Amino acid sequence: MVLPIVRYPEAVLRAKCRPITEVSEETRQLADNMLETMRAANGVGLAAPQVGVDQQLAVIDVSHNPECISYLRVNGEPADMVQHMPVVFLNPRLELGKAKETDEEGCLSFPSLRGDIRRSADIKVTFQTLEGQTITMETDGLLARAFQHEIDHLNGILFIDRMSAAAKVSLKRKLKRLMEEWEEE
Repeated sequence: MVLPIVRYPEAVLRAKCRPITEVSEETRQLADNMLETMRAANGVGLAAPQVGVDQQLAVIDVSHNPECISYLRVNGEPADMVQHMPVVFLNPRLELGKAKETDEEGCLSFPSLRGDIRRSADIKVTFQTLEGQTITMETDGLLARAFQHEIDHLNGILFIDRMSAAAKVSLKRKLKRLMEEWEEE
């Protein structure tokens, strides 16, 4: 089922999400619905707070672009990215690489808003799966950026928080319009 996507400035987007201690049928259904919602919105990732749930659950699928990364290691072994998509992850722990890169990002909770965001080029993320496994992925490119973006959501951090001061000033009118539209709903 396609769920409504929560839009800025809903309070749940600023929530520090609760860890998931037990995977229930409700958790599995939420993950399935989130994947369907993400795909319907043409997104590459979606975090639970974006559908109004303050739990540490997110989904990513970058399989549409197999060239978007230069490497993927799963539990220390080289892996084929497409075979590991989509990723449904719970309770992630993120380690950032030292090298940084800037690229344009958007967010499903900020319709029609995009901006340049500086993030780590490489990451290592450890998370639980719906099956209770603990997985560690190391990667770069769009997949690394998507993990960072979605994990930020689980910590109440929005991509606009990562923009430069100049970028925020240039987007001030668009952000104000989003706030006004939200107040009218």
